[in-house]
Amino acid sequence: NDDGTSNDKKIAFWAGRTSGSKNDAPFRVDFDGNLYTNKITADGGTVGGCDIKGNSISANGIILKNSGSIEATNGNWSITSGGRATFKDIDIALFSAGGETSLRWAPVAEASGAIVIDNSSAWRMNDECGLIVPEINIDSYRGKRKIIANPNCSTIQSVIPLFALLKEYHLERINFSSYQAVSGSGYKGLNDYHSTLAGKEASFYPYNISKTCIPQIDSFLDNGYTKEEMKMVNETKKILNLPELKITATCIRVPVEYGHGVSMHIECKEDIDLTRVTALLKAQEGIVVLDELPTSIHALENDYVYVGRLRKDLNNPKGLLLYCVANNIRKGAASNAVQIALKLIKEGYLC
Repeated sequence: NDDGTSNDKKIAFWAGRTSGSKNDAPFRVDFDGNLYTNKITADGGTVGGCDIKGNSISANGIILKNSGSIEATNGNWSITSGGRATFKDIDIALFSAGGETSLRWAPVAEASGAIVIDNSSAWRMNDECGLIVPEINIDSYRGKRKIIANPNCSTIQSVIPLFALLKEYHLERINFSSYQAVSGSGYKGLNDYHSTLAGKEASFYPYNISKTCIPQIDSFLDNGYTKEEMKMVNETKKILNLPELKITATCIRVPVEYGHGVSMHIECKEDIDLTRVTALLKAQEGIVVLDELPTSIHALENDYVYVGRLRKDLNNPKGLLLYCVANNIRKGAASNAVQIALKLIKEGYLC
C-alpha cells in the first residue's frame, strides 16, 4: 500500500454480545480491501452503525441473519457467524465485542495464531498484554502475549502529548479533567441526548444530559473516584512505563455528540519553556497544535489529537497547562485499533 504496509495479511473483525445467543461466538467480518472506509452499504442501505443481537446484525433497520455481506467503499466485507473455526488462517483479529466475549474468545484466537487487538477493558491491565498507542509504544508488544489491548478513549488522546514532553522533560504529576461526549456511552447515550433535547425525560443518564454536565462516568469506587477516572490513572502509568507517576483525574459527561476534551495540568522536574514545549508537540506524530481554540468540531472527521491553550502555571515555573481534543469513536477507539494493526504489519511483527 502507499503507506508501506503489505496487503497480503488476513484481517478480520469480531463484534457482538453473546448472551442469549444459541451461537455464543461473536460475528466475524472479513475485510477485502482497505481497513478504512467512508461508507458501508448492506442490502442497498447505508450503514451508520451496527447493533448485534442474537444471531443477527442490524444496521439502520437492515438485518443480516447469520451471514451476509457488506459493501464498503474500499472493498467487500463478508459476515459469518463466529466460532472456533473462524479464527483459522487469520493474522490479526480486531475485537469489539465487550469484555466478557473478549475474555472467552481472545485466547481462542491467540491459540489459533492470530494477533488479537481488543477494544474492551478486559486485557488492559494484564501484565502479559501490551496496552498500545501506536504512535508511541508499539514496541511494548515484544515479549508479550498475542493479545493487544486498545486503551481507554480519553487515555489515548492524553498520553500522546505527554509522550512528546518526555523527550526532554521528566514528569512529576498529572491532573486530568476530561469532558467526554455522549457517544462514549454508546448508542444509549446518544439516544438519551437526542430524546432529552426533544423534551422527553432522561431514560439512560441520571440527569437531563441535554441541559447539564454530569461529573460521573461509570460507577464509583471505594476511594471516591469512578472506574473511568481510575482507567485514566492506571492506563497512563502503564503506557508511559511510569508506575510511580502521580496522577489524579476527574471525568465529566458533557452534552456533545462526538469528541472528548481533556484539560491537563502537568508538573515536571524542569522549568517549562513554552517555545520548546510547542516544538516538541508539533514534532510528535498524531498531534496538531492549534493557535485557535481546540474544540470537538476540529476532530469530527479525522484521527488527530488537537492541542492548544498552552500556558505556564502562574504559581509554579515547572507547571504546564494544555487542552486537547480527539474523536473518541475514531482515535479513541476504532482508528487506534486499525492503526495498531497497520503498524504491526509495516514494522514486520507478522513475519
